[in-house]
Amino acid sequence: MNNIDLYSLRTHFNRERILLCFNGPISRSLIEEIGTALKNYLQAEQATPSEAMDVFGVYIEMSQNIRHYAQSRGYAEVESAATVVIGRDDDGHYVVSAGNLVERADGAILLQQVASLASLDKAALKARYKEQLRQPRDADATTGAGLGLIDIARKASAPLAASLTELEDGKAFFSLRAVI
Repeated sequence: MNNIDLYSLRTHFNRERILLCFNGPISRSLIEEIGTALKNYLQAEQATPSEAMDVFGVYIEMSQNIRHYAQSRGYAEVESAATVVIGRDDDGHYVVSAGNLVERADGAILLQQVASLASLDKAALKARYKEQLRQPRDADATTGAGLGLIDIARKASAPLAASLTELEDGKAFFSLRAVI
């Protein structure tokens, strides 16, 4: 490994108001450990209880979605890595961002879903959530009821933003950003 200038990295994180950053393979226990650190940090920052709950909930949902996706695709450790960044924007809002390797076609579908949700106001998001709750659920499904992304959009104070960076071999890197 090359010599890393950690001071420059720290300076960059501080300038960009990054509170927590993780990059690597993600497991259930790691999600829990980072979640505990996040809770402690939010308490130290004196975040309001509702703000802290929303930031934590969005972090958990994004991280678990990445982990479940990697498992469902049978990705090896390198392919199942996640990048998670939690910071503050210039207005003091918390920003939760997460990204992971996906199949290009799956990423394109996710982009469409995020764009659809981003176009909805709070009332329409609530209606979409209730509609999704009523949908019959496949007993053989390995994922949840499809409520996670809608729930993230409902907790966000601005429309969700997503991007897809195409890579080789039909893969892409999907990034999702929620402002709380």
